[in-house]
Amino acid sequence: MPDAQVYLYGQILMTHSLLLRDGMPPRDGYGELAARYRLIGGETGVGAAVLASLGCSVRMAGTWMGRHTRDAVFAYFAGKPVDLSLLTYDETFDGLEDFVLIEGDARTCLGTFGQFQGADGYRWDRPTPAHMAGCKVAAIDPFFGQASEDAARLCVAAGIPYVTIDCAPDSYLASHAAINAVSGEYLRGSFVGVAREAMLERYMATCAGLTILTAGNQPLLYGRSGGSVQRMQPYRVKAESTLGAGDTFKAGCTYALLHGMTDLATVDFASALAAAAIMKFPIPLHPPTLERVSDVQAMRAASERG
Repeated sequence: MPDAQVYLYGQILMTHSLLLRDGMPPRDGYGELAARYRLIGGETGVGAAVLASLGCSVRMAGTWMGRHTRDAVFAYFAGKPVDLSLLTYDETFDGLEDFVLIEGDARTCLGTFGQFQGADGYRWDRPTPAHMAGCKVAAIDPFFGQASEDAARLCVAAGIPYVTIDCAPDSYLASHAAINAVSGEYLRGSFVGVAREAMLERYMATCAGLTILTAGNQPLLYGRSGGSVQRMQPYRVKAESTLGAGDTFKAGCTYALLHGMTDLATVDFASALAAAAIMKFPIPLHPPTLERVSDVQAMRAASERG
């Protein structure tokens, strides 16, 4: 395997992005498309695209490739510093795809994730120590059950700090993560009626690393064990689409971990990266660069001075 700085484990698929011109159509109605694309998707797939754009070398594993996805995934990453040698091809499987209707900052996802498991219970690679050998940091999606936890345990055993997302405060993934980025969508669905500040305190009580709670335009909350709840306003920009914002934020945390950023700098960089990403649609065709992140940060600094 080629050398890589970052090990990514999780969802890799093809996403059909359907940008609506005049909003969501009514039931039995018609909706005009302003643009449509079929590009790399999934938290790990988009994360790899963003990290490669930032100059990181990546080794990626997770979702099995199928008949309709393998060639497209390999074509997208051709010439990019992303090692795909760990990906498994299942010729009996069409491959995982989703369809996303996009209206401004709202999106509706349609897919077949409920049919994702194969005859022997799964269609994703199982992590091994060799998979992450030589990597400096990792990012792990929590969606593959025991296999995701195994990836985290292997990282801990190898001394590789990792980023994860959207997992419960008492889970192995969250409690051992260097950074855990938790979305408002996940909290609303899993901890109904619990205030964000109270949830962050739960994470801080059980997790060794940095926890960041995101929620769109609401303030970012972050903190770690032994500290206090911190707040930061997210970067606000004119968005063409917010599809992939969370995946980009996770990539920003991974980049910050790789480069040893402080907690404050980590949250600031990840927020600025996500803001830079959503200014151009779709993200896989226009992944954010360090120059665009600096521009976003400079615009806010100028606004605060003015």
